[in-house]
Amino acid sequence: MIMPTSASTTPLLSLRALSIQFEKRRSLSDTLARRPQQVVSAVNGIDLEVMPGETLGIVGESGCGKSTLARLIAGLHRPTSGDILFEGESVVGLKGARRRAYNRRVQMMFQDPYTSLNPRMTVRDTLREAITVHRMRDGAAIDRRVDELLDLVRLPEGAADKFPHEFSGGQRQRIGIARALSLEPTCLVADELVSALDVSVQAQVVNLLIELQDELGLTVLFVAHDLRLVRHVSHRVAVIYLGAIVEIGPSEALFSKPMHPYSKGLLAAAPSLDPGARRRTPALSGELPSPLAIPPGCPFHVRCPHATERCRREKPALRPVGSGMTACHFAETIGGASNSTR
Repeated sequence: MIMPTSASTTPLLSLRALSIQFEKRRSLSDTLARRPQQVVSAVNGIDLEVMPGETLGIVGESGCGKSTLARLIAGLHRPTSGDILFEGESVVGLKGARRRAYNRRVQMMFQDPYTSLNPRMTVRDTLREAITVHRMRDGAAIDRRVDELLDLVRLPEGAADKFPHEFSGGQRQRIGIARALSLEPTCLVADELVSALDVSVQAQVVNLLIELQDELGLTVLFVAHDLRLVRHVSHRVAVIYLGAIVEIGPSEALFSKPMHPYSKGLLAAAPSLDPGARRRTPALSGELPSPLAIPPGCPFHVRCPHATERCRREKPALRPVGSGMTACHFAETIGGASNSTR
């Protein structure tokens, strides 16, 4: 994809050393034995800027923190430390009307279209509720807006007065998109938007999202584990490992020439349609370490075939390498092997 052209050089969204930790529930035996409180480090010091009109793909293994990051940005979690800036203004401490204004402009779309809609409400009622609560329209203009939204997401005439169970999974996800768009947001956060859908339907929903972005000038954060989808929709891609960005760069550059060994492993592990390209050995060795005990130094060193003593004791900074940024001491030496996920 070509990067969006924008007269503004100011990021729409900026993350500054963003972190969040969750305390693990203490069992009775932990309490009686007076064991220390365990803390899950889900997001660890992320710095990130997202430009207006851009689609940023966020990828990583399950449990790496990408969905938690999405929820932080959407305001569903409050960070333990760090800051989130929207159009240059900090939003972490916002309350009242200013918080509602931010929540309206940054809308999240969820993974499961079967549980994210109220089964007792018609589509019209669902959309009317969002429009009314945020006072987007009054009187008869509310129903006109409902019809506009359903047309925007390509749902058939008469869909407004049906209940969620009367629709297919792809149609329900379109209803979820319409609900997000009802508040006229600037930024959409799509958390595994199509992973619960059949493969035949995924492309339709993703292509709709691309069309809506172009038509409405939206900024999109696209969280997914399907690397082909991410490559298709994203201008840039951020690779997350144990709650931190290990590589970020233009989509085509990162997919064709990844510079971090974890990025290389993810791409190598992606399924291939070519039987001759199937691997006999795992692309990534070992399992993702527990966020309760993140390894010292480079968190990836316990799985990295290139790790040295320096990696075990010194955490690499995210620094410019090639056309993007990489958190690896030896990126220039070990990066750059060709990968393909087409």
